[in-house]
Amino acid sequence: MKTAHQIDAQFCGELSKLLASDEPVVCELPGGGHLHIDRQLPFLCVYRRPEEHADTGTEQLVTSQASYLIASAGAEFNSELSALVETIAITQVENFGGFLLLEICAKPGEAEHASALSVELIAPVSGAPAQLLEAMESALLRARIDDRTPSIQLVYRQSVSPEDMTPLIDDERCASIGCTAIGLEINPFFRDPDTGELYVFAHKEFRHRINRALKRCFFNFTHQYTTHRPAHFHELGPRVIKDRVKQVDAVLAEINSQFDLLLFVSPINSAAAWDQFSERGYKQPVEFHYRPRTIDPALLKRRLYEVPIESIDDPTLAYIFEAKREELDRQVTLLSDRNTPAFLLGSRQLFGDISPELLQLARDILEKVPPDAVDASQAEQLNAQQFGAYAHEELDYYRSQDVTLASTIEIRDDIPGIMVSRGNFLIGANANFSTSRLRATLAHEIGTHVVTYHNGRQQPLQELCGGMAGYETLQEGLAVLSEYLVGELSSARLRQLAGRVLAAHMIVDGADFMETFGSLHQEVGFGAYAAFMMTMRTFRGGGYTKDGIYLQGLVDVLAYLANGNDLRTLYLGKIAHEYIPLIEELRWRHILKEPTLVPRLFTLAESQERLKRLAQGCSVMDLTAQIS
Repeated sequence: MKTAHQIDAQFCGELSKLLASDEPVVCELPGGGHLHIDRQLPFLCVYRRPEEHADTGTEQLVTSQASYLIASAGAEFNSELSALVETIAITQVENFGGFLLLEICAKPGEAEHASALSVELIAPVSGAPAQLLEAMESALLRARIDDRTPSIQLVYRQSVSPEDMTPLIDDERCASIGCTAIGLEINPFFRDPDTGELYVFAHKEFRHRINRALKRCFFNFTHQYTTHRPAHFHELGPRVIKDRVKQVDAVLAEINSQFDLLLFVSPINSAAAWDQFSERGYKQPVEFHYRPRTIDPALLKRRLYEVPIESIDDPTLAYIFEAKREELDRQVTLLSDRNTPAFLLGSRQLFGDISPELLQLARDILEKVPPDAVDASQAEQLNAQQFGAYAHEELDYYRSQDVTLASTIEIRDDIPGIMVSRGNFLIGANANFSTSRLRATLAHEIGTHVVTYHNGRQQPLQELCGGMAGYETLQEGLAVLSEYLVGELSSARLRQLAGRVLAAHMIVDGADFMETFGSLHQEVGFGAYAAFMMTMRTFRGGGYTKDGIYLQGLVDVLAYLANGNDLRTLYLGKIAHEYIPLIEELRWRHILKEPTLVPRLFTLAESQERLKRLAQGCSVMDLTAQIS
């Protein structure tokens, strides 16, 4: 059903059949109306657009629901709308044994109360659903804005519809068909009372809060008044991904794929630079060379802000996309500022500064965790080709889980070690690898970065493949945790992560390359090459502070496990710690899929034992006691 030119008996009959067969209904209605019903659901949100005045922002309060109707309040549409709503109510009552009709409107403006965060619950005089009203009041009280709790007033009226509008279904008819009707009048504090101009940030926040509050209300209604039994209120959210969402996601993913920031800020002459630095007796800084930039930042930013995120009526998805656009904007700026003083400022915006707590943890590790008793340099070493053979075997293991895994392995002269880029594993041609760290490296790079990239590609949202805004902290923390779970998180590795935190703090604090190297080498005790690599990673591009996130990510993941959460959730794609609640919401809404690849460590008995211990609660310093 695309467009209804007239809401007649034939249309209502077709609508009833679609709803009875659990088909989605998306239809344009006469008078500029719109009907959207995701699937069989025992509720409908209704908003009628006033004819005599503008009502900026109110309509968008219903469009985030899985079942809503927007219509004109013109008198000529009253009978048709009544027939339409009654058809929906009767059909859904047959499906669920009950049905809730919730009509939302903006309260007539009063200048002296224009900024008040207040809501009126309108209940029928007879047969008011007491349990539902209490649940609605409780849910609405949680819709706090800027530490303000909404003022909730319960009002009983003959009609729950706005006072200047004809009831969609009268009380008697509601009772006879098993329908419950409630009204919600919201004080439009989110717009200017004189001009009607929208306060964008207030409206966006309120829309997000009211969306969640309404789903809680519907959840209570389904359990108290219908046969429907959702396990979580998020299950009642929309499941259909609209075309505009797919378009925004695709454009953001395409922009994200045009450049790899890590490649563009990583020196291509790191091996030669080390040779030169050591020949000079570690006394003089060296020059780093970079790949030529292949994008025009101005053109890319123009495209970025042409993406119509504001057209998305799902607050959760809009929030995720807005955060990604902001991150891409900062990344493009960072790329433009490479090797200038502005680069460090941009990096700090992107990754944040080192917190006092993280800095203290790093210092505790460096002070209390001794270097490995066994010198890792004495262990058997693998060259790039030998290590690549093991990496190929690891990829083959994951292809046995999913043959569509498209990741490749490349040995390249312009890589100063190893990295995963666009799901491909890149190995520096001059790099050497200790056999004592083989499983840890494979678990980190392939078992985490490649696996989450591939799982993200299987999702309907490409953002989980390219990475949500701020995903690197959780991603690197998860990768470091995998090293521990396979039994190869060494003291030296933990000290390395702490040294990186110290280096990131020092550059922000004003230290130069030689001061940072000297502190790591002479004061902390890192070997010259290790101190050089830490310093190079921190000063590349002009000051790349990303290295502080590895240890922070480990802290976050350990806290996540201690709170009883399932580690497998973190492999759905490249997700950010901040957005885990949103990821859980999208899972409840059946938008996200379960991961197709599961890290090898989940098959290892010793890894499962370690996971059980971590679930009891474990800090990073506690972890050090378990590292041999």
